[in-house]
Amino acid sequence: MNETPAQNDREIIYVADPMCSWCWGFAPVIKTITETYGSQVDITPIMGGLRPLTRHPMDSDAKQSMRSHWDHVQERSGQPFDYAFFDREAFIYDTEPACRAVVTVRSVKPSAALDYLERVHEAQYAHNRDTTDATVLAELAESVGVTRSDFDGIFPTRAAIYQTSGDFHTAYRLGATGFPTVAVRTGQNVRTISAGYQAFDDLKPTIDAWLAEPVAA
Repeated sequence: MNETPAQNDREIIYVADPMCSWCWGFAPVIKTITETYGSQVDITPIMGGLRPLTRHPMDSDAKQSMRSHWDHVQERSGQPFDYAFFDREAFIYDTEPACRAVVTVRSVKPSAALDYLERVHEAQYAHNRDTTDATVLAELAESVGVTRSDFDGIFPTRAAIYQTSGDFHTAYRLGATGFPTVAVRTGQNVRTISAGYQAFDDLKPTIDAWLAEPVAA
């Protein structure tokens, strides 16, 4: 059974990709944001589409570049990484299935979407699991309370593909050219408050000031 998300005049919009290393680095930050502000405002994950529909396997140059990113993320955030990922042969880094999986979970159980996003991050980066694999994605969905039948009934459909594309378009309209991006909505007005990794203590004053602003009638 689908949940109906809460309605609110304010919303925190989190634009991310499940296979974005900086988003994995940001996972503890968005978790703290959720724990701190989730009872006051809706916090909605939107999938940005880091490398959707990639068709060519990673070559050695791509692996070297990505390894450098991982080093920076680990140094900045302290998040764990399993570098055995780079031993994979002919891996195609297509982020669309993982994005669609988050959209699927969000459509079935909105309250689990952020938790699911973190679990996909963790599977990808800390445990070297293949998060382009629908079976892995379905198993992770079960871990947040979405049944295999509910997940499998939505994930492969044209509707889910269309909705995921809609997320990519929303991210584009928000001006999210990189991930993670955090935006805030008051009524119909949306503005970006963070583009790229920031610590919670750096974001908190901005969020507090936003919440202190009056909501126009």
